[in-house]
Amino acid sequence: MAGPIQQWTIVALVAVGTFFLTVGTIGLLRLPNVYNRMHATSKPTTLGTAAIFLAGFVYFGPGGAGMPSLIGIVFLFLTVPTGAHMISRSAQKIGVPFLGSVTWPAEAADGGESDGDPDGESAE
Repeated sequence: MAGPIQQWTIVALVAVGTFFLTVGTIGLLRLPNVYNRMHATSKPTTLGTAAIFLAGFVYFGPGGAGMPSLIGIVFLFLTVPTGAHMISRSAQKIGVPFLGSVTWPAEAADGGESDGDPDGESAE
């Protein structure tokens, strides 16, 4: 049986994980384009799932059933950035506009020449 500190740690980790997963879900439903949705599903859901995996590790301990939780966290940190990168490259290659009507704050202040290039062209 788990002690009170272990129980409160598990509850706190599950609460943090649930919060981040909820934020990611709301971001997926409310944000306007693929790039914003990709960000909302990759960052907070990775933190939320990692917190819930850590709660499983704290509950089961390092031996036996707790080790797959740590392996799950490593798997998340290896696959989620790769998946998000592939989604953004695919969207960019099929022509989904990145900025749309959004402007960067530096462009509004200096007339769109935030990179120091007087012609406004990037070196890409």
